[in-house]
Amino acid sequence: MRSRSSRVGAAGRLKVFLGAAPGVGKSYAMFREGHRLAAEGRDVVVALAETHGRTETERMLGGLEIVERQEVEHRGMTLTEMDTDAVLARRPEVALVDELAHSNPAGCRNPKRYQDVQRLLEAGIDVLSTVNIQHVDSLNDVIEKITGVSQRETLPDAVLRAADEIEVVDLAPQALRGRLAEGSVYPAERIDAAMSNYFRLGNLTALRELTLLWMADEVDHALLDYRRLHGIDSSWQARENVLVSLSGGPEGQALIRRGARIAARSAGGTLIVVHVSTQDGLRRSDPHELGAQRLLAESLGGSYHQVVGEDIPAALLEFAREVNASQVVIGQSRRSRLQALFTGEGMGAGIIRAAGDIDVHIVSHAAAHGHRVLPRPGPPLSLRRRLLGFAVALVGGPLLTMLLTAFFSTDTLSAAALGYQLLVTLAAVAGGKWPALCTAIGSGVSLNFFFIEPLYTVTVYEPVHVLTLGLYVLTGLITSYVVDLAARQTRNARRSASESQMLQAVAGNVLRGQDAQHALLERTREAFGLKAARLVDAGREIDLVGAADGAPDQVLSVDDAAVLELYGSVPNTGRRLLQVVTAQLAALRELRALEDTASQLEPLAETDRVRSALLSAVSHDLRRPLAAAMAAVGSLKATDIQFSEEDRGELLSTADQSLHALAELVTDLLDVSRLQAGALAVRPQRIYVDEVILASLDELGAGPAQIQLDLDADLPAVDADPVLLQRALVNVLANALRFNAGKPVLVGSSALGDTVQIRVADSGPGVDEGRKKTMFLPFQRLGDTDNQTGLGLGLAVAKGFIEGMGGALYAEDTPGGGLTMVVDLLVSATQKDG
Repeated sequence: MRSRSSRVGAAGRLKVFLGAAPGVGKSYAMFREGHRLAAEGRDVVVALAETHGRTETERMLGGLEIVERQEVEHRGMTLTEMDTDAVLARRPEVALVDELAHSNPAGCRNPKRYQDVQRLLEAGIDVLSTVNIQHVDSLNDVIEKITGVSQRETLPDAVLRAADEIEVVDLAPQALRGRLAEGSVYPAERIDAAMSNYFRLGNLTALRELTLLWMADEVDHALLDYRRLHGIDSSWQARENVLVSLSGGPEGQALIRRGARIAARSAGGTLIVVHVSTQDGLRRSDPHELGAQRLLAESLGGSYHQVVGEDIPAALLEFAREVNASQVVIGQSRRSRLQALFTGEGMGAGIIRAAGDIDVHIVSHAAAHGHRVLPRPGPPLSLRRRLLGFAVALVGGPLLTMLLTAFFSTDTLSAAALGYQLLVTLAAVAGGKWPALCTAIGSGVSLNFFFIEPLYTVTVYEPVHVLTLGLYVLTGLITSYVVDLAARQTRNARRSASESQMLQAVAGNVLRGQDAQHALLERTREAFGLKAARLVDAGREIDLVGAADGAPDQVLSVDDAAVLELYGSVPNTGRRLLQVVTAQLAALRELRALEDTASQLEPLAETDRVRSALLSAVSHDLRRPLAAAMAAVGSLKATDIQFSEEDRGELLSTADQSLHALAELVTDLLDVSRLQAGALAVRPQRIYVDEVILASLDELGAGPAQIQLDLDADLPAVDADPVLLQRALVNVLANALRFNAGKPVLVGSSALGDTVQIRVADSGPGVDEGRKKTMFLPFQRLGDTDNQTGLGLGLAVAKGFIEGMGGALYAEDTPGGGLTMVVDLLVSATQKDG
């Protein structure tokens, strides 16, 4: 529970009871608090109570004064809402107002109930109210991801945060489902649908966690306000707040995931992602990378922030202290050791030095080492290695000569020779054959000039001296050859490892369900450092990664129709890998072609199956009503038999019923044919389902003895074809009436997120779980012995019509026995915009 001590003028105080879901006991807790205040002598009234028929909640209203509601006309119906003016005229000390996020119907003074409550607060009346977490505006998208339901009634966060006191009414998900199963939350006909949809255990657990986290976040806001008010800069690590710093490079996603894992290890840990940019915009960052990283952070439950500052480490740490971060995650520097040598300490070192009591994690990542790019072709030893070898010769030679001349004597000639030999070996190891050759020649000349008589000349009197010079050169060449061979093998091994890593990454993308073709192009572009890679089929672009500017540098054939265009140079050493890439692309295209062929054959096979079933059904089911009608008409035409009026009436009735049944069968057959051929004409318009439901009941001639209605009068409009919807509902209702066990069929309607739901529940024998899907196929039926059962096309036609309008038709068990047919229709787009 959180309280605020600050009060403004004589305004009333607002206390909100916050819950994770309907049925946790918010209203019960509010009324119990009202009784406690009344017992203390406070003047308490119930301004508005929504008990939803719950016995325990209704019992809590006993002993409390209830202000009579006002009546409001809405869409031809009379609704009751809180009479704010009557409450103001009554002027109690405390008013109890249920469901703070409720939307008032047209005709009320304010569109939202919380605005009515604000009037009461301004008048100095204390208010107790209730809110479910799904109605908090900032959490609407998160709630929709969890439950699949988008809430139309929402409450601005500022209204809830402005409350003087918030009390969380908590109930374990298992306990809430137990209350639901007992009938303490919803009536029996709604229990099964509720438990299998919104009130699933996973949904309730997530909503409960979201409620507690929102409350903890609100406490954090209060803590931050306190720290700012008292000028406290140091971090108070009440919980783990993990801050991830993004540079705008490709390593950002790895850093975000590492930060999310760190935050997840501690209860209530939060993930905060920030990108610090300079005011001049000179810090390089990829906006596309940052956009993708922002989406990733939000999908992991984190928040994304943008900060501007000249001194990036200082700006980052200042923000970290503002959000009370306990840990900071940064990426390993992408600078080389040579860059670090000339530019001084990097940002990582600066952040660590100034972080103080904030822990800093430096995460290694592939972007710091370039693992995705294949080694470029060239000499076995890099230019830097060769320059190092020449540096050894140019610097080491004079230094060694100075050292040897300082201690030279005839006894140290062999040491001088070995010293120069060592120098040749070092130059060969460092830079390969050319530095080694230069060092060998220089060493031989230096040894002859400074240490062999006559000194300070390069005259060679002894053949052995020429042999010495030759041995220097030979030793250098042999050593450099070994070094070059090892470097070449190392480069080949590194290239093979990079190729294997590339193919492994592509295979991983395929196994994770990603687009294999696009992933292969992306990895190829990265591996060879290309500007772009494009797959073209008969001049038409199929897939593209990167920016394809101008003509391609290389075009490779994939199959008879497709080519792979590469924008950038590819070394000859990459030909073999490119052959593998084109072979994989050809295999993927062949696989897609086979899948397309299979998908085209499937409707043909289904059509053939329907045609076969149709022929077998026509020979049996159409023959009976036709034969009965012909027999009745033939009897009536007979002149040799005299029928009584009663017999004639019976024959006419038989003919009429048979012809009527025949007309229905033919109509259903035509409808199924249109559905199978994809020729269903749908003309959607903005309609209200209750009007179509009533029209369907009129067509069937079903009265109150057969139908029990439970329609929501405040449903939004839907986009549907009224003719097709009525045809579908007639078939569904006729099916329910046929198999009902003598009890009324319950027809209800309600809103569920962006859909309007129609439920037709019977108390018949029900359907086995295995037949709930096959029952919507053509020619499926429970019986085959009467003249009324038909071809089993009614539900198939209904499902086809509903799905043709963008809706859904499916079956559920009726609590207590029976079958419930559920129709989901999309809320009208104009209704959403409104």
